[in-house]
Amino acid sequence: MRYTVDELFQLLEEKGGSAYGGERVTQLAHALQSAELAVEAGDPPSLVIAALMHDIGHLVGKGDEGLADKGIDARHEASGALVLERVFGKAVAEPVRLHVDAKRYLCFAEAGYWDSLSQGSKTSLQVQGGPFDAAEAEAFIKCPHAADAVKLRRYDDLAKILGKPTADLATFRALASGLSANA
Repeated sequence: MRYTVDELFQLLEEKGGSAYGGERVTQLAHALQSAELAVEAGDPPSLVIAALMHDIGHLVGKGDEGLADKGIDARHEASGALVLERVFGKAVAEPVRLHVDAKRYLCFAEAGYWDSLSQGSKTSLQVQGGPFDAAEAEAFIKCPHAADAVKLRRYDDLAKILGKPTADLATFRALASGLSANA
């Protein structure tokens, strides 16, 4: 299905209040916290919107809540990237497509990273293929957009604070429109 910027924001607003993979925050709170971290880091608009929309694949179609707990990888990163590429292009879509692989990469590349993950991220990692081995990690980090995906992954990991104040969704709407040909 093709989405517009308005439809993606509406999807976040309407379905984003639901649970987020066993985390304490909602999908929307997680998205807003991720985007704010990108803004605070001084990232370009494309990475800010990628951070905001990185889990949109959980919400498109029928959604996929609870599938990881059943041992099913819904590949939300792929479905989300497909939707986002049609609206925003590769600069937004590729870090989203790679953010799960970035988690797998960081589990291999950084001692202690696995221990820092939330239980929800550990559960989903099991169905997403587990940590990379050396060859997979080397291939991943050479991919275009891998560095942005690693940044996005770090925002994803940090954006799980219950009750953290953030800007509202409308704050990011103009930024998203500026990136889209079909706003």
